[in-house]
Amino acid sequence: MPSKRGWIQKALIALIYIAVWEAASLLVGKELLLPSPHATLLRLAALLTQGESWLYAGLTLLRIMSGYLLGVVAGVLLAVLTARSRFAEALLSPLRSIVKASPVTSFILLALLWLSSNVVPLFISFLMVVPMVWAATAEAIVQTDVRLVEMGRVFGLSNWRIVKKIYVPSVLPQFLAACTTSLGFAWKSGVAAEIIALPTRSIGYRLYESKLRIETVDLFAWTLLIVALSMLLEWLLIKGMRRIRRDA
Repeated sequence: MPSKRGWIQKALIALIYIAVWEAASLLVGKELLLPSPHATLLRLAALLTQGESWLYAGLTLLRIMSGYLLGVVAGVLLAVLTARSRFAEALLSPLRSIVKASPVTSFILLALLWLSSNVVPLFISFLMVVPMVWAATAEAIVQTDVRLVEMGRVFGLSNWRIVKKIYVPSVLPQFLAACTTSLGFAWKSGVAAEIIALPTRSIGYRLYESKLRIETVDLFAWTLLIVALSMLLEWLLIKGMRRIRRDA
C-alpha cells in the first residue's frame, strides 16, 4: 500500500499546484498574460492530435538525446584518460572548467557560426553533459580502493575482470547520478539552443513562434509538453538505472 499512498500524495500535490495556477490566472484576469490550466490543457490536447506536433517533438528528442548519449560516452572516455594520466588531467581540465563556467548562450551563439541550426541543439546538449559525466566518473575512478585492485591482481584477475568486478561497481553510483543530473541540463540547454538557432521542425521553433505572435496559450502548452517529456525521460532513465544497479 505505500505505493498507492505515494500516488495519492503526488496527485494531491499536482492538484494543489493546478489550484494555485488557476487562482493566479483568475487574479490576473487576462489570458494573454496568464492562461488558465483548463485553456492550456485544452490547447495541449489539440496540439497532440496534430501529426506535425509529434514530428516536432520527435525531432527535438532525437537531437537532444543524441547529444546526451554522445556526451555520456565522451565523458566516460575523458574520465578514464584523465584519471590514468596526470598530464592529460593538467592539459584538459581547463577546458572542462571553461565549459562549466561559461554561459550556455555564448556557446549557442558561437556554435551558430560553425554549425547548421539543426546540429546546434545536439552540440549544446553534448557540451553540457560531457563535463558533468567526466568530472564525476574521473573522481570515482580515482577514489576506487587501490587495495582491492592489488588484491585482484594477486588472485590473477585479468585487467578486464578487474575493471568489471572492481572499478565498475565502485564507479557506477557516481556515474549514474551524473547521468541523471546531466539529462536535465541537456534537455533545458537543447531546447534553449532550438529557440535561438531556430531549426524549423522543433519544439523550440514553435515556442519562439508562439512568443512572436503573442499566442500565450500556445506558449504555455508547448512549455507543458517540454516539462512532461523531461519528466518522462528522467523516469525512464531512473528505471533503467535501477535495473543496471541490480544487475551490476
